[in-house]
Amino acid sequence: MLLFLYRVFGTVSLLLLYLFIPLIALVRPGLGRSLNQRIGKFTTEVAAKENESASIWIHAASVGEVQAARVLISELLAGREKYRFVLTTMTEYGQKVAEQQMPENVLCFLAPLDVPFTVRRFLEKVKPDIYIGLETELWPVLLTELERAGVTKILLNGRMSPRSFKRYSKAPGMMNRLLSGFSAISVIRQEDMNRFASFGISADRIQVNGNIKYDFSLEDGELVRDQYRTMLGLGDEKLFVCGSTRTGEEKILASVFQELQKNHGKHVVWLIAPRHMERLPEIKQLLNELNMPCDLFTELKGKKHERTHSVILVDCMGELARIYSAGDYNFCGGSLVESGGHNVMEAVRWGRPVYFGPSMQDFSDAVEILENSGAGFQVKDGAELAGTILHHMHETAEYHESCEKAAEVTALQQGSARRQSEIVRRFLVH
Repeated sequence: MLLFLYRVFGTVSLLLLYLFIPLIALVRPGLGRSLNQRIGKFTTEVAAKENESASIWIHAASVGEVQAARVLISELLAGREKYRFVLTTMTEYGQKVAEQQMPENVLCFLAPLDVPFTVRRFLEKVKPDIYIGLETELWPVLLTELERAGVTKILLNGRMSPRSFKRYSKAPGMMNRLLSGFSAISVIRQEDMNRFASFGISADRIQVNGNIKYDFSLEDGELVRDQYRTMLGLGDEKLFVCGSTRTGEEKILASVFQELQKNHGKHVVWLIAPRHMERLPEIKQLLNELNMPCDLFTELKGKKHERTHSVILVDCMGELARIYSAGDYNFCGGSLVESGGHNVMEAVRWGRPVYFGPSMQDFSDAVEILENSGAGFQVKDGAELAGTILHHMHETAEYHESCEKAAEVTALQQGSARRQSEIVRRFLVH
Protein backbone atom coordinates (compact mmCIF):
# COMPACT_ATOMS: atom_id res chain seq x y z
CA MET A 1 0.00 0.00 0.00
CA LEU A 2 2.82 2.40 0.93
CA LEU A 3 4.57 1.73 -2.35
CA PHE A 4 1.33 2.28 -4.32
CA LEU A 5 0.71 5.64 -2.64
CA TYR A 6 4.33 6.62 -3.22
CA ARG A 7 4.02 5.85 -6.95
CA VAL A 8 0.76 7.80 -7.27
CA PHE A 9 2.16 10.83 -5.44
CA GLY A 10 5.28 10.82 -7.62
CA THR A 11 3.28 10.56 -10.86
CA VAL A 12 0.97 13.44 -9.93
CA SER A 13 3.95 15.57 -8.89
CA LEU A 14 5.66 14.87 -12.22
CA LEU A 15 2.58 15.93 -14.20
CA LEU A 16 2.51 19.21 -12.32
CA LEU A 17 6.25 19.66 -12.87
CA TYR A 18 5.80 19.21 -16.63
CA LEU A 19 3.59 22.29 -16.69
CA PHE A 20 6.37 24.44 -15.27
CA ILE A 21 9.46 23.06 -17.02
CA PRO A 22 9.26 25.52 -19.98
CA LEU A 23 9.00 28.43 -17.55
CA ILE A 24 11.84 27.12 -15.38
CA ALA A 25 14.05 26.64 -18.44
CA LEU A 26 13.31 30.21 -19.50
CA VAL A 27 14.10 31.75 -16.12
CA ARG A 28 16.93 29.41 -15.08
CA PRO A 29 18.40 27.59 -18.12
CA GLY A 30 20.82 25.52 -16.00
CA LEU A 31 18.02 24.18 -13.83
CA GLY A 32 15.97 23.47 -16.93
CA ARG A 33 18.75 21.28 -18.34
CA SER A 34 19.03 19.47 -15.01
CA LEU A 35 15.31 18.77 -14.97
CA ASN A 36 15.47 17.39 -18.50
CA GLN A 37 18.11 14.91 -17.34
CA ARG A 38 15.95 14.03 -14.34
CA ILE A 39 13.07 13.07 -16.62
CA GLY A 40 15.29 11.13 -19.01
CA LYS A 41 15.32 13.67 -21.85
CA PHE A 42 18.82 13.41 -23.31
CA THR A 43 20.12 12.37 -26.70
CA THR A 44 23.49 10.89 -25.72
CA GLU A 45 23.93 7.28 -26.84
CA VAL A 46 24.20 5.29 -23.62
CA ALA A 47 23.47 1.64 -24.45
CA ALA A 48 26.43 -0.72 -24.79
CA LYS A 49 27.99 -0.92 -28.24
CA GLU A 50 28.81 -4.13 -30.08
CA ASN A 51 32.44 -4.17 -28.86
CA GLU A 52 31.36 -3.73 -25.23
CA SER A 53 30.41 -6.85 -23.28
CA ALA A 54 27.93 -5.26 -20.88
CA SER A 55 26.28 -2.03 -19.82
CA ILE A 56 26.75 -1.23 -16.13
CA TRP A 57 24.68 1.41 -14.37
CA ILE A 58 26.24 2.64 -11.13
CA HIS A 59 24.21 4.93 -8.90
CA ALA A 60 25.98 7.22 -6.40
CA ALA A 61 24.23 9.73 -4.18
CA SER A 62 26.90 12.42 -4.06
CA VAL A 63 30.63 13.09 -3.75
CA GLY A 64 31.47 10.35 -1.26
CA GLU A 65 29.81 7.64 -3.34
CA VAL A 66 31.45 9.04 -6.49
CA GLN A 67 34.82 8.27 -4.89
CA ALA A 68 33.69 4.70 -4.30
CA ALA A 69 32.45 4.43 -7.89
CA ARG A 70 35.81 5.64 -9.20
CA VAL A 71 37.68 2.91 -7.30
CA LEU A 72 35.17 0.24 -8.37
CA ILE A 73 35.32 1.23 -12.05
CA SER A 74 39.11 1.24 -11.94
CA GLU A 75 39.09 -2.29 -10.49
CA LEU A 76 36.60 -3.54 -13.09
CA LEU A 77 38.61 -2.01 -15.92
CA ALA A 78 41.73 -3.80 -14.68
CA GLY A 79 40.47 -6.91 -16.48
CA ARG A 80 40.37 -7.35 -20.24
CA GLU A 81 36.63 -6.97 -20.55
CA LYS A 82 35.16 -3.83 -22.07
CA TYR A 83 32.17 -2.44 -20.25
CA ARG A 84 29.94 0.54 -20.86
CA PHE A 85 29.54 2.55 -17.63
CA VAL A 86 26.74 4.96 -16.83
CA LEU A 87 27.09 6.80 -13.52
CA THR A 88 24.18 8.69 -11.97
CA THR A 89 24.22 11.04 -8.99
CA MET A 90 21.50 12.70 -6.95
CA THR A 91 23.26 16.07 -6.71
CA GLU A 92 24.58 18.40 -9.39
CA TYR A 93 27.79 18.85 -7.40
CA GLY A 94 28.24 15.09 -7.36
CA GLN A 95 27.75 14.99 -11.12
CA LYS A 96 30.32 17.76 -11.58
CA VAL A 97 32.89 15.89 -9.49
CA ALA A 98 32.12 12.68 -11.39
CA GLU A 99 32.69 14.35 -14.76
CA GLN A 100 36.04 15.64 -13.52
CA GLN A 101 37.29 12.38 -12.02
CA MET A 102 35.89 9.59 -14.17
CA PRO A 103 37.51 8.15 -17.30
CA GLU A 104 36.19 9.63 -20.55
CA ASN A 105 34.15 6.53 -21.40
CA VAL A 106 32.03 6.86 -18.24
CA LEU A 107 28.79 8.75 -18.96
CA CYS A 108 27.63 10.88 -16.03
CA PHE A 109 23.99 11.90 -15.56
CA LEU A 110 21.70 13.12 -12.83
CA ALA A 111 19.56 10.26 -11.57
CA PRO A 112 16.00 10.03 -12.92
CA LEU A 113 13.16 11.17 -10.70
CA ASP A 114 11.74 8.23 -8.78
CA VAL A 115 8.57 8.12 -10.87
CA PRO A 116 7.53 5.16 -13.10
CA PHE A 117 7.48 7.06 -16.38
CA THR A 118 10.90 8.71 -15.99
CA VAL A 119 12.60 5.56 -14.69
CA ARG A 120 11.21 3.52 -17.63
CA ARG A 121 12.38 6.14 -20.10
CA PHE A 122 15.85 6.08 -18.55
CA LEU A 123 15.96 2.27 -18.66
CA GLU A 124 14.95 2.26 -22.32
CA LYS A 125 17.90 4.48 -23.17
CA VAL A 126 20.54 2.97 -20.90
CA LYS A 127 19.51 -0.70 -21.32
CA PRO A 128 21.65 -1.81 -18.34
CA ASP A 129 22.65 -5.42 -17.88
CA ILE A 130 23.42 -4.78 -14.25
CA TYR A 131 22.56 -2.06 -11.73
CA ILE A 132 24.91 -1.25 -8.84
CA GLY A 133 23.62 0.84 -5.96
CA LEU A 134 26.34 2.28 -3.73
CA GLU A 135 25.83 2.53 0.03
CA THR A 136 22.09 2.65 0.83
CA GLU A 137 20.31 4.43 -2.00
CA LEU A 138 16.94 2.64 -1.94
CA TRP A 139 14.54 4.36 -4.34
CA PRO A 140 11.33 2.27 -4.36
CA VAL A 141 10.15 2.95 -7.90
CA LEU A 142 13.62 2.62 -9.39
CA LEU A 143 14.18 -0.75 -7.72
CA THR A 144 10.79 -2.17 -8.68
CA GLU A 145 11.13 -0.99 -12.31
CA LEU A 146 14.59 -2.56 -12.52
CA GLU A 147 13.09 -5.81 -11.28
CA ARG A 148 10.30 -5.67 -13.89
CA ALA A 149 12.89 -5.08 -16.59
CA GLY A 150 14.87 -8.12 -15.44
CA VAL A 151 17.98 -6.13 -14.56
CA THR A 152 20.32 -7.73 -12.02
CA LYS A 153 20.68 -5.54 -8.93
CA ILE A 154 23.66 -5.44 -6.57
CA LEU A 155 24.17 -3.27 -3.50
CA LEU A 156 27.82 -2.48 -2.77
CA ASN A 157 29.57 -0.63 0.04
CA GLY A 158 26.32 -0.84 1.96
CA ARG A 159 25.95 0.80 5.33
CA MET A 160 23.06 1.51 7.66
CA SER A 161 23.52 3.94 10.53
CA PRO A 162 21.51 3.55 13.75
CA ARG A 163 19.40 6.55 12.74
CA SER A 164 18.64 5.12 9.28
CA PHE A 165 17.89 1.72 10.78
CA LYS A 166 15.38 3.28 13.17
CA ARG A 167 13.67 5.08 10.26
CA TYR A 168 13.60 2.02 7.99
CA SER A 169 12.25 -0.15 10.80
CA LYS A 170 8.96 1.74 10.62
CA ALA A 171 8.25 0.00 7.29
CA PRO A 172 9.83 -3.47 7.62
CA GLY A 173 7.60 -5.05 4.95
CA MET A 174 8.58 -2.55 2.28
CA MET A 175 12.26 -2.79 3.30
CA ASN A 176 12.13 -6.57 2.93
CA ARG A 177 10.60 -6.23 -0.54
CA LEU A 178 13.19 -3.68 -1.69
CA LEU A 179 16.23 -5.46 -0.27
CA SER A 180 15.09 -8.93 -1.38
CA GLY A 181 15.44 -7.82 -4.99
CA PHE A 182 19.22 -7.51 -4.71
CA SER A 183 21.10 -10.55 -5.96
CA ALA A 184 24.00 -9.72 -3.63
CA ILE A 185 24.66 -7.20 -0.88
CA SER A 186 28.14 -6.16 0.27
CA VAL A 187 28.32 -4.12 3.48
CA ILE A 188 31.09 -2.24 5.24
CA ARG A 189 30.88 -3.60 8.80
CA GLN A 190 29.36 -6.44 10.79
CA GLU A 191 26.90 -3.98 12.37
CA ASP A 192 25.62 -3.13 8.89
CA MET A 193 25.16 -6.81 8.09
CA ASN A 194 23.13 -7.34 11.26
CA ARG A 195 20.83 -4.43 10.43
CA PHE A 196 20.26 -5.57 6.84
CA ALA A 197 19.63 -9.13 8.00
CA SER A 198 17.00 -7.93 10.49
CA PHE A 199 14.74 -7.13 7.51
CA GLY A 200 14.57 -10.79 6.60
CA ILE A 201 17.49 -10.92 4.16
CA SER A 202 19.29 -14.26 4.38
CA ALA A 203 22.82 -13.97 5.74
CA ASP A 204 24.27 -15.94 2.81
CA ARG A 205 23.39 -13.06 0.46
CA ILE A 206 25.22 -10.47 2.59
CA GLN A 207 29.00 -10.13 2.82
CA VAL A 208 31.13 -7.87 5.01
CA ASN A 209 33.86 -6.50 2.74
CA GLY A 210 34.98 -3.16 4.17
CA ASN A 211 34.75 0.26 2.56
CA ILE A 212 35.88 0.46 -1.06
CA LYS A 213 36.71 4.17 -0.73
CA TYR A 214 39.41 3.43 1.82
CA ASP A 215 41.09 0.43 0.24
CA PHE A 216 44.65 1.69 -0.04
CA SER A 217 47.52 -0.27 -1.58
CA LEU A 218 49.72 -2.11 0.92
CA GLU A 219 53.06 -0.50 1.77
CA ASP A 220 55.70 -0.97 4.44
CA GLY A 221 54.49 1.81 6.72
CA GLU A 222 57.58 1.98 8.93
CA LEU A 223 59.90 2.06 5.90
CA VAL A 224 57.96 4.95 4.33
CA ARG A 225 57.86 6.70 7.72
CA ASP A 226 61.62 6.43 8.15
CA GLN A 227 62.21 7.76 4.62
CA TYR A 228 60.08 10.85 5.17
CA ARG A 229 61.31 11.55 8.70
CA THR A 230 64.90 11.39 7.44
CA MET A 231 64.00 13.68 4.54
CA LEU A 232 62.46 16.19 6.98
CA GLY A 233 65.41 16.04 9.35
CA LEU A 234 63.43 14.60 12.25
CA GLY A 235 65.07 12.76 15.10
CA ASP A 236 63.05 12.34 18.27
CA GLU A 237 60.90 15.41 17.51
CA LYS A 238 57.14 14.99 17.36
CA LEU A 239 55.67 15.98 13.99
CA PHE A 240 52.34 17.84 13.91
CA VAL A 241 51.04 17.43 10.34
CA CYS A 242 48.20 19.64 9.12
CA GLY A 243 47.04 18.41 5.72
CA SER A 244 44.71 19.94 3.12
CA THR A 245 44.34 23.18 5.07
CA ARG A 246 41.99 25.86 3.83
CA THR A 247 41.78 29.65 4.17
CA GLY A 248 41.47 30.65 7.82
CA GLU A 249 42.74 27.39 9.28
CA GLU A 250 46.48 28.12 9.39
CA LYS A 251 45.98 30.96 11.87
CA ILE A 252 43.99 28.65 14.17
CA LEU A 253 46.55 25.87 13.77
CA ALA A 254 49.43 28.24 14.47
CA SER A 255 47.94 28.83 17.93
CA VAL A 256 47.66 25.07 18.42
CA PHE A 257 51.32 24.64 17.47
CA GLN A 258 52.36 27.41 19.88
CA GLU A 259 50.44 25.64 22.64
CA LEU A 260 52.21 22.36 21.86
CA GLN A 261 55.58 24.11 21.85
CA LYS A 262 54.80 25.79 25.17
CA ASN A 263 54.46 22.33 26.71
CA HIS A 264 57.16 20.47 24.77
CA GLY A 265 59.57 23.16 23.63
CA LYS A 266 61.48 22.65 20.40
CA HIS A 267 60.67 18.94 20.35
CA VAL A 268 57.61 19.65 18.19
CA VAL A 269 57.74 20.39 14.45
CA TRP A 270 54.77 21.74 12.50
CA LEU A 271 54.19 20.76 8.85
CA ILE A 272 51.56 22.61 6.80
CA ALA A 273 50.24 21.16 3.53
CA PRO A 274 47.67 23.57 2.04
CA ARG A 275 44.96 22.18 -0.22
CA HIS A 276 45.68 24.74 -2.95
CA MET A 277 49.17 25.83 -3.98
CA GLU A 278 48.03 29.31 -5.01
CA ARG A 279 47.66 30.09 -1.30
CA LEU A 280 51.38 29.69 -0.58
CA PRO A 281 52.13 33.46 -0.62
CA GLU A 282 49.24 34.05 1.79
CA ILE A 283 50.53 31.39 4.20
CA LYS A 284 54.13 32.62 4.00
CA GLN A 285 52.93 36.11 4.86
CA LEU A 286 51.00 34.79 7.87
CA LEU A 287 54.06 32.89 9.11
CA ASN A 288 56.19 36.03 8.74
CA GLU A 289 53.69 38.05 10.74
CA LEU A 290 53.75 35.41 13.47
CA ASN A 291 57.57 35.33 13.42
CA MET A 292 57.54 31.67 12.40
CA PRO A 293 60.23 31.13 9.74
CA CYS A 294 59.77 27.96 7.70
CA ASP A 295 61.59 25.49 5.50
CA LEU A 296 60.09 24.53 2.16
CA PHE A 297 59.39 20.86 1.62
CA THR A 298 60.78 20.78 -1.94
CA GLU A 299 64.11 22.15 -0.71
CA LEU A 300 64.34 19.48 1.99
CA LYS A 301 63.34 16.77 -0.48
CA GLY A 302 65.88 18.03 -3.00
CA LYS A 303 68.53 18.08 -0.25
CA LYS A 304 69.32 21.73 -0.96
CA HIS A 305 69.81 22.18 2.78
CA GLU A 306 69.01 20.60 6.12
CA ARG A 307 65.95 21.66 8.11
CA THR A 308 66.71 24.74 10.21
CA HIS A 309 63.24 25.71 11.45
CA SER A 310 60.38 24.18 13.42
CA VAL A 311 57.88 24.87 10.62
CA ILE A 312 57.79 23.12 7.24
CA LEU A 313 55.60 24.36 4.40
CA VAL A 314 54.70 21.84 1.69
CA ASP A 315 55.00 23.71 -1.61
CA CYS A 316 54.06 20.93 -4.05
CA MET A 317 51.16 18.61 -4.80
CA GLY A 318 51.02 14.83 -4.63
CA GLU A 319 53.08 14.27 -1.46
CA LEU A 320 50.61 14.66 1.40
CA ALA A 321 49.21 11.12 1.37
CA ARG A 322 52.71 9.76 2.13
CA ILE A 323 53.85 12.65 4.32
CA TYR A 324 51.18 11.59 6.82
CA SER A 325 53.35 8.52 7.47
CA ALA A 326 55.95 10.74 9.16
CA GLY A 327 53.42 12.41 11.44
CA ASP A 328 52.77 11.69 15.09
CA TYR A 329 49.72 13.92 15.42
CA ASN A 330 47.94 14.27 12.07
CA PHE A 331 45.20 16.84 11.54
CA CYS A 332 42.98 16.76 8.46
CA GLY A 333 42.05 20.24 7.21
CA GLY A 334 38.98 21.73 5.63
CA SER A 335 37.26 20.82 8.88
CA LEU A 336 37.84 23.79 11.23
CA VAL A 337 36.25 25.98 8.54
CA GLU A 338 33.12 25.20 6.53
CA SER A 339 34.67 23.19 3.70
CA GLY A 340 33.30 19.70 4.32
CA GLY A 341 36.60 18.12 5.36
CA HIS A 342 38.97 15.83 3.51
CA ASN A 343 39.86 12.15 3.43
CA VAL A 344 40.84 11.34 7.02
CA MET A 345 41.54 7.72 6.08
CA GLU A 346 44.65 8.86 4.17
CA ALA A 347 46.18 9.72 7.54
CA VAL A 348 44.90 6.70 9.48
CA ARG A 349 46.31 4.22 6.97
CA TRP A 350 49.79 4.75 8.46
CA GLY A 351 48.79 3.47 11.88
CA ARG A 352 48.38 6.82 13.63
CA PRO A 353 45.14 8.43 14.87
CA VAL A 354 43.74 11.45 13.06
CA TYR A 355 42.24 14.70 14.38
CA PHE A 356 39.64 16.81 12.58
CA GLY A 357 37.19 19.64 13.15
CA PRO A 358 33.37 19.77 13.08
CA SER A 359 32.97 20.34 9.30
CA MET A 360 33.28 16.78 7.96
CA GLN A 361 30.01 16.31 6.06
CA ASP A 362 31.77 15.09 2.89
CA PHE A 363 33.33 12.21 4.86
CA SER A 364 30.71 11.50 7.51
CA ASP A 365 30.98 7.75 6.96
CA ALA A 366 34.72 7.79 7.70
CA VAL A 367 34.10 9.89 10.81
CA GLU A 368 31.62 7.31 12.06
CA ILE A 369 34.06 4.45 11.44
CA LEU A 370 36.98 6.21 13.13
CA GLU A 371 35.11 7.51 16.14
CA ASN A 372 33.49 4.13 16.78
CA SER A 373 36.89 2.42 16.60
CA GLY A 374 38.81 4.97 18.67
CA ALA A 375 41.15 5.93 15.82
CA GLY A 376 39.73 9.40 15.10
CA PHE A 377 39.09 12.44 17.26
CA GLN A 378 36.68 15.21 16.30
CA VAL A 379 37.19 18.59 17.98
CA LYS A 380 35.06 21.71 17.94
CA ASP A 381 37.90 24.28 17.65
CA GLY A 382 41.62 24.90 17.93
CA ALA A 383 41.63 24.98 21.73
CA GLU A 384 40.07 21.52 21.91
CA LEU A 385 42.49 20.25 19.25
CA ALA A 386 45.47 21.43 21.31
CA GLY A 387 43.99 19.89 24.45
CA THR A 388 43.36 16.54 22.78
CA ILE A 389 46.87 16.31 21.35
CA LEU A 390 48.46 17.36 24.65
CA HIS A 391 46.42 14.67 26.39
CA HIS A 392 47.83 12.08 23.99
CA MET A 393 51.35 13.44 24.48
CA HIS A 394 51.07 12.84 28.22
CA GLU A 395 48.94 9.67 28.16
CA THR A 396 51.21 7.64 25.89
CA ALA A 397 49.49 4.31 26.60
CA GLU A 398 46.18 5.77 25.43
CA TYR A 399 47.85 7.23 22.35
CA HIS A 400 49.49 3.91 21.40
CA GLU A 401 46.14 2.16 21.81
CA SER A 402 44.70 4.64 19.27
CA CYS A 403 47.58 3.79 16.93
CA GLU A 404 46.65 0.12 17.16
CA LYS A 405 43.02 0.95 16.43
CA ALA A 406 44.08 2.94 13.36
CA ALA A 407 46.01 -0.07 12.06
CA GLU A 408 43.01 -2.33 12.66
CA VAL A 409 40.62 -0.01 10.80
CA THR A 410 43.00 0.15 7.84
CA ALA A 411 43.36 -3.64 7.73
CA LEU A 412 39.57 -4.04 7.57
CA GLN A 413 39.45 -2.06 4.31
CA GLN A 414 42.26 -3.95 2.54
CA GLY A 415 41.08 -5.84 -0.54
CA SER A 416 37.61 -4.29 -0.42
CA ALA A 417 37.76 -3.09 -4.05
CA ARG A 418 38.87 -6.50 -5.32
CA ARG A 419 36.26 -8.40 -3.30
CA GLN A 420 33.40 -6.15 -4.40
CA SER A 421 34.45 -6.15 -8.05
CA GLU A 422 34.46 -9.97 -7.94
CA ILE A 423 30.82 -9.88 -6.83
CA VAL A 424 29.97 -7.80 -9.89
CA ARG A 425 31.88 -10.07 -12.26
CA ARG A 426 29.91 -13.09 -11.05
CA PHE A 427 26.72 -11.57 -12.41
CA LEU A 428 28.03 -10.06 -15.64
CA VAL A 429 27.13 -11.68 -18.95
CA HIS A 430 30.26 -12.30 -21.01
